[in-house]
Amino acid sequence: MSDDKSNRGPADAQRINVNEAYEIRYWTKEFGVSEDKLRETVKRVGVMAKDVRTALGKA
Repeated sequence: MSDDKSNRGPADAQRINVNEAYEIRYWTKEFGVSEDKLRETVKRVGVMAKDVRTALGKA
């Protein structure tokens, strides 16, 4: 799968890309957090979805 922007899920389900609007929409809904909270958490713990999930208490 290449960069198909019509796909509403993440291109890589293990990493969070905060530079793509469709990924921001997906992950904020998945975790139930605001865009700001998602960006802050990714900045703090990195782009790995499992690490972000744990940091947000969603594990």
